[in-house]
Amino acid sequence: MTLSFYVHIPYCIKRCGYCDFNTYTPSELQDGATLEIVSNDFIDALLKELDASPKDSVPTIFFGGGTPSLLPADELGRVIAAIKARNGLSADCEITLEANPDSVTKEKLERYLEVGFNRISFGMQSTKPHVLAVLDRTHNPENVERAVNMARAAGFKSISVDLIYGTPGESLQDWRESVQAALDLDIDHISAYALIVETGTKLAAQIKRGDLSMPDDDLMADMYLLVDQMCEERGLSWYELSNWSKPSHECRHNIAYWENRNWWGLGPGAHSHVDGKRFWNVKHPNAYKEKLFASQSPIHESEDLTAEQKARELIMLGIRMRDGLQISLLEPHQLELLGTYRENGYIQLRDDRILLTPVGRLIADRIVREITF
Repeated sequence: MTLSFYVHIPYCIKRCGYCDFNTYTPSELQDGATLEIVSNDFIDALLKELDASPKDSVPTIFFGGGTPSLLPADELGRVIAAIKARNGLSADCEITLEANPDSVTKEKLERYLEVGFNRISFGMQSTKPHVLAVLDRTHNPENVERAVNMARAAGFKSISVDLIYGTPGESLQDWRESVQAALDLDIDHISAYALIVETGTKLAAQIKRGDLSMPDDDLMADMYLLVDQMCEERGLSWYELSNWSKPSHECRHNIAYWENRNWWGLGPGAHSHVDGKRFWNVKHPNAYKEKLFASQSPIHESEDLTAEQKARELIMLGIRMRDGLQISLLEPHQLELLGTYRENGYIQLRDDRILLTPVGRLIADRIVREITF
């Protein structure tokens, strides 16, 4: 067995207007606090949680957030070193750092490599200033190219950027220019996510008041098909609904999620999945640290997946992937339901697998709902 690790770094300098992730600015955690103060003993807490995890060999580690690149490389390196000493890393272990383009320097990037990182993912989102303004993003779009060039010069062998489409006020041409700019960088991987407006965010309040309006479904579909076409033309092939890569540059950590392998989430609010059991930690960083320093488990809740849940997830996750879904996993009535989708060009059969076509990917959730409920 193997065990991947997700390491949640919950700190951000500023909260983006669309974000509902489990993240906190220093002042939200403590009046007048700096990042250094609130994160001071955070790595110590992560290492205490690590002691509770299985000791299986580790094929991937992913540092997400928040903004992991706000923390010094040596602090993050302590986590990598502890996992290596305790569990052992596979020979080709993929170790990813999520980074804000504004938060890296040549020296920091070189040090991240020295402590063990070999893959980096920059939050780009868009190149259009008016789109970034709606998203409340803090980075300067010009810094993305600078950051990517510095990362490549430092020696990173795999570089990814994240994009978001469907922001209020974003046109198809805006989106085309952002994708083009991303592809013109020296990158190996693109993630492109449709903007989801989460209740309770600043963006949701703006839309509710009528200050902003979301694009219609047809424009969202056109945006997805456009990024798919542009990536394929530049040698980045889709391998999961929202992800495209050059050969051998797929994110193996995320593939571990989609293949329902075992992973452990270190950090506040982090989720884990081990041998059919799912569990997640208390969300607030202060509560998380308090529990661990009191030698208590930070786990907030857990659930044992039923056979029915496992079967449903095999379908839901499998159909998202380039390799598709094994026909043998489906019951006759499910195959019958898929017949109409095949006739209408949403799916195709190849050998013993069901694959989504590009237009089929647009309605993947609907297809899954229909055959699993």
